Amino acid sequence: MREGNGHSEGQQIISVWVRDPRIQKNDFWHAYIDYEICLHTDSVCFTKKISTVRRRYSEFVWLRQKLQANSLLRIKLPELPPKNPFFSLNNAQQIGDRMKGLQTFLEQILQSPLLLSDSCLHLFLQSQLSVAKMEACAAGRTNYSVAQAVQRCGLRRFHSVEDLQKDLSLSCDSDSDSSECRDPEHKIKDLVLNKSKSAGLLELMGSSQEEMLSSSSGST
Repeated sequence: MREGNGHSEGQQIISVWVRDPRIQKNDFWHAYIDYEICLHTDSVCFTKKISTVRRRYSEFVWLRQKLQANSLLRIKLPELPPKNPFFSLNNAQQIGDRMKGLQTFLEQILQSPLLLSDSCLHLFLQSQLSVAKMEACAAGRTNYSVAQAVQRCGLRRFHSVEDLQKDLSLSCDSDSDSSECRDPEHKIKDLVLNKSKSAGLLELMGSSQEEMLSSSSGST
């Protein structure tokens, strides 16, 4: 698996990795593969310097289309790995080749100052919003901003304090040295208070599984 390449503008570094392909099942008959995208940067273009999200191939296709449209054809975007009608979820070679192609695509678009100013790129790389939510947020049709969407990535919504307590208990079972395990009650109070601060942020954290902002910022 290839390591991500970094490029610099002046002294600023942007490094991106596409890795860890996983099969996700919509139901018994339908499945797809998504990939982990890790970003490490000290660029002023990003308010969040380290992030990890998961995206599928169709979301990369959406991103390229949006970037091309938003750039008003002033630049020619790199190509994505071609869609293969015979692509198999069980073919490691095909998965590896696609993953490398997706990483090369991201590495190339991150070299463009024009594309780095596009909100769709930031939402794609640093939020877990669905395509519909990313489009709405970038167009200003949500109660939360792009910056809020990025910053809230990595937080889950819990429907009750009991749900949160249960989740923290499971976390403690698997990692008894974590800070959450040392003071779970304090963690619950903090999240409950934060939950009531802004209706816009509640919408951002949505109740559906697709719109939940899953925690993965600790991966590298």
